[in-house]
Amino acid sequence: VEKTRRAQAQADLMELSQFMERHYSTSFSYQKSGGGDPTLPFTTSPKNNNQDTAYNISFDGNVTDKAFKLEAQPTSMQSGDRCGALTINQQGIKGAAANDCW
Repeated sequence: VEKTRRAQAQADLMELSQFMERHYSTSFSYQKSGGGDPTLPFTTSPKNNNQDTAYNISFDGNVTDKAFKLEAQPTSMQSGDRCGALTINQQGIKGAAANDCW
């Protein structure tokens, strides 16, 4: 069950990463117009509000013109997962507490 929730969070991070790339392709910056972090279309995984949240998704650090890093932080039902927080940045570099989590 943990692996399934983790796989969903990974898919959601990939979707949000693509959202950020589309944003960049129209504005030539990862930041929102006028500066600051853009508003993500969803911030939980799974994104369907009818299910319990396994991960909270946000930016890890500040978004700049040329860089971002998204993080999926495990919540209550997923907090025991050995992989911990999952991350992905603008270069597609993925991170987690253990090497075999992505």
